[in-house]
Amino acid sequence: MTQISERLAELQEESAVLIGLYDQDDRLQYANAAFRSIFAIEPDETPTWAELMRRNTKAGRGTIIRTADFEAWLISAQSRRGKLPFRAFETDVVDGRWFWMTETVQRDGWMLCIASDITHMKTSQRDLRQDRDFALKASQTDELTGISNRRFMMAAVENMILRQGSAMSISGCMCIIDLDFFKRINDSFGHQVGDLVLIDFARRVQPMVRRRDSFGRIGGEEFMLVLPDTTLEQGEKIVDRVLDRVRVARPLLASPAFSYTCSAGLAELRIGDTVQQIYARADEALYVAKQSGRDRLKIVA
Repeated sequence: MTQISERLAELQEESAVLIGLYDQDDRLQYANAAFRSIFAIEPDETPTWAELMRRNTKAGRGTIIRTADFEAWLISAQSRRGKLPFRAFETDVVDGRWFWMTETVQRDGWMLCIASDITHMKTSQRDLRQDRDFALKASQTDELTGISNRRFMMAAVENMILRQGSAMSISGCMCIIDLDFFKRINDSFGHQVGDLVLIDFARRVQPMVRRRDSFGRIGGEEFMLVLPDTTLEQGEKIVDRVLDRVRVARPLLASPAFSYTCSAGLAELRIGDTVQQIYARADEALYVAKQSGRDRLKIVA
């Protein structure tokens, strides 16, 4: 067995296929020589994926990212990254090569990335696949904020439920978050400012979300957090941090005194739950939070 492990380690290091392993915090813990070469990583480095994308974009290395706003792109990409057990897509790098990349995610959040060079494939076929990938991304993304949309979030809830299977011990939470007095913001400052507040909220919360969690806008000023493998106590701490971060937000340069808050309803996954049932309990908890004075979290176990 030791001989097999050693031979496998040698082959991984010598392979032309890119192999990278990220932990639950999206920090690179292993990369073979091919992976390190493409993304300009030293053998002893363990950057997070966000750090890697940010520094390579500034240096003109690694993945080609076509955007005028890198931070907006990063928030959008993180809202989908590592949320599904398996994902496959194409990506191109600055040296002109194209790669077919797969992401395989374990239940605890560790993720294996494998990429194969497909540059030799016909350009016409590549364009068709790229159009398909763009269309899929658009179907899962909220156009205003760039984070996941309602369709993606409902699928995330369903996936959390399906992963429980027939286990007698389950763990997971859903939270619905609503911005307080949002109509008043629109009426007082205009819808353009209202849009800026929604974008500010998305950009503040997404970096706080663990990679195995999902965060998205499900309509208007309403957002959702899906927290798989999370107890009610853990979920409460996560959402409390979100509320604390929003309270100190000052998103309008022209109105430095302007602030906003949000209310949240948290529900714990129960054995036999459907998407509709856990959603209804989270929505009920949100209603209680609103009726209790807003800017707070309420829970339905």
